[in-house]
Amino acid sequence: MTAATAEPDPDTARNEVVLCGRVSAPPEDRELPSGDCLVTARVIVDRDAAALSRSSQRVDTIDCVAWVKRVQRTMRNWQAGDTVRVEGSIRRRFFRGQNGAVSRVEVEVKRARRLRT
Repeated sequence: MTAATAEPDPDTARNEVVLCGRVSAPPEDRELPSGDCLVTARVIVDRDAAALSRSSQRVDTIDCVAWVKRVQRTMRNWQAGDTVRVEGSIRRRFFRGQNGAVSRVEVEVKRARRLRT
């Protein structure tokens, strides 16, 4: 950030994610204790050959969350097995669980679309 503008420097500060994968299950609507509503979906992404050479894990399963109504409407139409593309930012969210403070890393979806059913 520059002191004068308090804006991130676009050349050094960047949190952009693009995922293409398949939906693991139909998206879910969730209401938080705060009253905010969101739509969540899990996207399964196959690992590339380089990653497979270092690990036996063949896929990554990534939680994706939509806060924006337009994106929520799009995601609600997804079904398990659909191939989708999501664009957004990685977020770490903190909340209280049954056993204390918990955190979760997820993609906050800004754009979403179904590529294939």
